Amino acid sequence: MKAPWLYISLRICGAIACSILLLGCKQGASEAAGIPPQKMADALHAVVEADRIVYTRNVVNRLTIDEKVIKASEHWQDDQALPLPAQMFRMGAEMVTEKNVGFTYSLLSLWPVNKQNKAKTKLEQEGLKFVADHPEKNFYGEEKLGNTMYYTAVYPDKAVAPACIECHNNHKDTPRKDFKLGDVMGGVVIRIPVR
Repeated sequence: MKAPWLYISLRICGAIACSILLLGCKQGASEAAGIPPQKMADALHAVVEADRIVYTRNVVNRLTIDEKVIKASEHWQDDQALPLPAQMFRMGAEMVTEKNVGFTYSLLSLWPVNKQNKAKTKLEQEGLKFVADHPEKNFYGEEKLGNTMYYTAVYPDKAVAPACIECHNNHKDTPRKDFKLGDVMGGVVIRIPVR
């Protein structure tokens, strides 16, 4: 089975790329420290997006839809199944948050199956609406949360495989049942503290 080693290799490459970026950013993400926030956010997104697409297409879609070897389930531990792509994404995001490396990322939607994944800030709502309306563009802004100013970037998260639309359109808690391949289903939100 090629997908697990490919997936692990991609995760290792992603970790190395993130470490290099963060070393270059030093104190937050200001231009004076080395890397402009947008460039850092775009680079982080490239790694996160590649990781997400590889897992979705080469593991979940291949094993559940194409080869029907195993199912993917939101109750993956109990069902002895694969974690859903959104769950795998969340697990990675939680690990990064625990490491306190200077940035966070999340997967949010205007139509979340899991209510935890809805927009919580005005900027998140604005960004999600923007990428839904402009699927080929990203959204950038700054917002103050607590005492910290963040550079926040929102990237369109599209249905990249049949498994995406099958799961979302058929889930009992879905607020939307008409997704098609290539549709924006939500957004990847990356936050970098800037001051």
